[in-house]
Amino acid sequence: MRKWIGAASVALLAFAAMPAQAADKVVLMLNWYVYGEHAPFYYGKAKGIYAAEGIELEIQEGRGSAATTQAVAAKTADFGYVDVPTMMRAAIKGAPVVATGVLLQTSPMSAMGFADKNIRKPEDIKGKTVAITPADSMTQIWPLFLKKTGLKESDFQTVAGDGQTKLNAVINGQADLLLGYVMDQSMKIKDATGKDVYPIKFADYGINMVSSGIIANADYVKANADLIRRFMSATTKAVEAAEKEPKAAAQSILDANPKGGKIDTLTQGFELTIPLYRTAETKGKRPFQVTDQNMAETVNLLVEYGGLDAKAKENPKAFYTNDYLPKSGS
Repeated sequence: MRKWIGAASVALLAFAAMPAQAADKVVLMLNWYVYGEHAPFYYGKAKGIYAAEGIELEIQEGRGSAATTQAVAAKTADFGYVDVPTMMRAAIKGAPVVATGVLLQTSPMSAMGFADKNIRKPEDIKGKTVAITPADSMTQIWPLFLKKTGLKESDFQTVAGDGQTKLNAVINGQADLLLGYVMDQSMKIKDATGKDVYPIKFADYGINMVSSGIIANADYVKANADLIRRFMSATTKAVEAAEKEPKAAAQSILDANPKGGKIDTLTQGFELTIPLYRTAETKGKRPFQVTDQNMAETVNLLVEYGGLDAKAKENPKAFYTNDYLPKSGS
């Protein structure tokens, strides 16, 4: 006996046999070797937040914001997580890059030393030795910190070296302080010595600059608007989820990279990062919702103190966009 299958049933069977639409493979290159600040990306991947937006995320460690910016400009990475002022310096020289979300809206820059040395305010830096890395972002803004706090170069000694030399100088007692990020170098020192570090934060003395954010190639953004929106939606949700579970977020780094650090300092480093996500103006808003005023102030400071070409002041909005961020509650 011959059986006939209706057209609707055939269509249903054909649909069931079709493969699911493949997820978009996306490479996110970090600014540096992994540390606590990066927890949301690993947590978002581990919790399936990116997968839910149809994204197969690959996270790659970086070798500095300038190198990551170059990789994004050359399209060897789809997205970068970098120091936005560093990206601006590349963009003003013609690199086709733009920030699609500014996460750290308060600067993490600080002068830090062992807590037991009791160096708690700018006045305490007098007579001390400060370790710096010439030409890095913090050393460029350091003169502004001195101006804001009434310090002079003659009030202290400086020693110079690369990032590791700077750390070693403080660890070995050759310097009292170093210029570093509150959630990065401080945790490296604590990992190496077990001792707490106290940061004198630049932001506490009127230096209102943005820091890390997501960047992409400008042409890639124009050609992949839907993917950019999905990526920024997933990353926003990943940050919000990580904020609620800092230790679990930090653990996701170690789950992906067992040599990525120690759980206590990764957690502490991430917890030190969370307050940098918002300013007084963006308090209560979702992550990445940077204000035009914050960005304009950053550009002005970089032109005056950070070596950014003065033409950047003509159009600060050329460096970033909030157009691909999820709406409130979405």
